[in-house]
Amino acid sequence: MAIELKTPEDIEKMRAVGRLAAVQLEMIEEYIKPGVSTGELDRICHNYTVDVQNAIPAPLNYHGFPKSICASVNHVVCHGIPSDEKILKDGDIVNIDVTLIKDGFHGDTSKTFYIGKPSILAKRLVSNCKESLYRGIRVVRPGAQLGDIGSAIQTYVEKNRFSIVREYCGHGIGKIFHDEPQVLHYGNPHTGIELKAGMTFTIEPMINAGKPGVRLLRDQWTVVTKDHKLTAQWEHTILVTETGYEILTHRNDDTIERCG
Repeated sequence: MAIELKTPEDIEKMRAVGRLAAVQLEMIEEYIKPGVSTGELDRICHNYTVDVQNAIPAPLNYHGFPKSICASVNHVVCHGIPSDEKILKDGDIVNIDVTLIKDGFHGDTSKTFYIGKPSILAKRLVSNCKESLYRGIRVVRPGAQLGDIGSAIQTYVEKNRFSIVREYCGHGIGKIFHDEPQVLHYGNPHTGIELKAGMTFTIEPMINAGKPGVRLLRDQWTVVTKDHKLTAQWEHTILVTETGYEILTHRNDDTIERCG
């Protein structure tokens, strides 16, 4: 398995597109409120990508995906297709997943937002998912192994009595949207591929309030929890540096340091 190590020039382009992806999630937050459709959020993000950021929305037409972002509401685990019929209501949660292409490189990030006033369970789920992402990020450094990331996430999530989706994982990223390595969100420490400076990949745990089982809908994109219980996801694009990590999609509302 050949895993590309980014050059200094590549890394600068990854930083640039990662920042654009982060800014887009910051931009869309004010529009996420009761009464708005996920289709409208998609149009806002598409226009912002093309007209303001002079970038390309990577999901659009990717293997036939019909929209520019993924919008996954409540029990939708990932790859939710935005629609004018899907209206957000008070108490919902929605994951907005954006990926941009700029100068040939991809920046990929997502965040789960509250719509109005969330339930206590929704707040716990979303908070735990975010913290599990941070725990996975903090073990990234040269010489660590992919299993260390998965173990850190799994240990925290299961301690808090949530479950981890195992069918979908993080991935290498750069000129290619989904590249090697696969980054599992569960596993054993001191196992798997050794991390090296110059690697770039996403970490994007999907955490369920109920059981871990998922189901793919007939549209061949939308993934839902089998038990229809809530699910949450958070994602960042990460660079392995000489001394640790750098979050290439770091946002102003992140409570983890950008570099570690």
